Parts: sequence; structure tokens; C-alpha cells
Amino acid sequence: MSENYKSVFDIIGPVMVGPSSSHTAGAVMIGQVAHKLFLVPLKKITVAYYESFAQTHQGHGTDYAIVAGILGMQTDDLRVPNAVELARDQGIEVIFKEMPGNSPIKHPNTAIITLENEFKKITVAGCSIGGGTIEIRKLEIDGQTFTPLGPLPIMLCWGVKDIPKSIKKSLDQGNVKIRKAVAPVKLKEDYLCEFDLDKIPHQNILEQIKAVSKNLICL
Repeated sequence: MSENYKSVFDIIGPVMVGPSSSHTAGAVMIGQVAHKLFLVPLKKITVAYYESFAQTHQGHGTDYAIVAGILGMQTDDLRVPNAVELARDQGIEVIFKEMPGNSPIKHPNTAIITLENEFKKITVAGCSIGGGTIEIRKLEIDGQTFTPLGPLPIMLCWGVKDIPKSIKKSLDQGNVKIRKAVAPVKLKEDYLCEFDLDKIPHQNILEQIKAVSKNLICL
């Protein structure tokens, strides 16, 4: 079993609205990552597909799946097939692009999502690696690029420059290993730290970290 899969259930896939775990359930999950990162009203969605996704996105339901995730739906939400219409009914512009050439994040099932309004813009580059499991290989937040290792979970913490020491202490208490840590990066008005973890921290550990971080998102 690949190290990117944590159990046989990652291969079987989640309970979902189909037709495909890779092209539909995985697409919902990539959209959910973008949903968690864009916490203000949304005006425009642009999805750029590469390789297999570019060739099959319409037939496999990837369009409605990825927008469903962006709107915060789960893989088994019966509204998933209507997600594009629901987004446009909310006044959100939705654009799909079929990109030529190879995936810039080196996977055939690649979707690069850009969400924006008048004040904010983020980009999430994700790939569906099978069974509804995804990897996030690039993030752009407030003009700053981050390159996670790929497999989730990833934890993002907004705060001051000296936050990492206390975060590392909390993660150690929860027996959570840091696979990769990015030193605090200065954004427009704050600092952002990225941690690639071996497992999702217990809620008590996340609460400890929230106490010293202005904002925290665990993907």
C-alpha cells in the first residue's frame, strides 16, 4: 500500500454522490480545502483542470463536485449535482478551464482552484490520488506561495513570529509529529506558519494552539 494511503478505506472511498471516487469524491474534497481557506463572501470561482481532469471533468461530474466542496458540501450531500447552479444563483461567477500540457504539480488528476472577491484571493492546487483521497501540493494566500508535502493533514496558523515554539510544544504533548514546518512568513498584516503533520491533532491540542494563534485551519 502506498504511503499516501492510511487504510484500505482510503482505496474503497467515502460514501458519496458519484459517479467516481477519484473524479467526483476527490474533487469535492479539493473544493472543501478551498472552502476552509476562503472565509469571506465569494464572488468568483476559477477551476483550471490538467491532464485526465481536463479530458473527463464534464462526464465524471468533476465540475459540480468541485463547486460543491467550495460551497462547503460533503461528498454524500444530495445537492452535489446541482452545485454549479446553486453557486450561480448566489451570484458567484464560475469558470472552468481545460489547460494544455502537463500538470504543474505533476499528477494527472489536477485541479487548480482560484477563489476571489474584491479584497481577497487564494489558490489551491490539489490532485485526486484515488479512492477519494487527495493531496494539496501548492497554496497561494495573500500573494505568498506555500508548497506542502502533499498528503493531509496540513495545519495553518496565523499569529506573531514567536508562535512556532508553543505550537511545537502542544503538538509534542499530543504525540503529533511535524513532517515539515515552514518558518513564519510575513503576509499583509500578519505572519502565517505552515505545518505538515502525520495525523490530525486531538481537539484538546487544537484548542491549546488556538489560544496562542489568531486563526487556525487544519486541512
